[in-house]
Amino acid sequence: MNNNLVKRFLDYSEIRTKITSVLTFLSVLAYLFAAGIGIRALPTVLFFCGMFLFDLAVTTINNYSDTRKNGQELQFRRPAALAVTISLLLLALAFAVWLVFVTDLAVLLLGGLCFLFGVLYSFGPVPISHGPYGELISGVFYGFFIPVILIYINAPSGWLFSWSLSGRDLAFALDVRNAAGVALLAVTPTCLTANIMLANNICDVDRDVLVGRFTLPYYLKKHSLYLLALLYYLPYLAAIAMVMMRYVSPICLVLLLTIIPVQRNINLFFKKQVKAETFIVSIRNFIIVIVAQAALILIGRFM
Repeated sequence: MNNNLVKRFLDYSEIRTKITSVLTFLSVLAYLFAAGIGIRALPTVLFFCGMFLFDLAVTTINNYSDTRKNGQELQFRRPAALAVTISLLLLALAFAVWLVFVTDLAVLLLGGLCFLFGVLYSFGPVPISHGPYGELISGVFYGFFIPVILIYINAPSGWLFSWSLSGRDLAFALDVRNAAGVALLAVTPTCLTANIMLANNICDVDRDVLVGRFTLPYYLKKHSLYLLALLYYLPYLAAIAMVMMRYVSPICLVLLLTIIPVQRNINLFFKKQVKAETFIVSIRNFIIVIVAQAALILIGRFM
């Protein structure tokens, strides 16, 4: 009975899809280590717990909302499913408040934006996921905000940015070089995460229209495939730029070799866009590129 309950929860929260946020988190830790920045245990653990729980909550909100329109059944009765979602949100919020308490208000602002857009992604009269901006929002908030917040809470004061409030005056200072490095690092998880959503929406475009979801592929038609390919190529350009600007070791150029399996997967998806058969290539490409990048950054630290 308990095993069945756990399985239903894991299915409801789609635990298998959380590999995106977890691997992004680990890749940023690799970058911090390579940059010689010490990891602050408590803020890092608090951030991971809040991030992971909120990721689960956003998925349950999405499933709870979608099943009201598509007629599919939830893993729990609706009151119980709602209770699970609220519990996840409250737990995530508790860790977020604790994190703000041990860091500063900048984390409150950045985390607050993540909470706001995460909820609006699937909830409300016009959820973000029902329009053409889902890929952009998911890519930016998973691929960009995770690196920014994680690096900010671990880096020395002013390493990424600093701010101060005095009376009515707000002063903000950005370390341009370090910020550029973080931005280039974030290109990979941003593009790869957006492509998971894009591949999913390409596969579901006809079914989505029937329930009032007009996602990006509905507007782009077949051009969606070319956008998907472009988003896979951009991380390689970012990797080259990071090496040229000496953010990472030249060994990181070995990442370019992963274009071989990535391109093979792109070709498979171009031939057939069937959820049960080819959507998995977007997950495979995410793992191939993000794991290779993190490993190479770590290896470069010792060279």
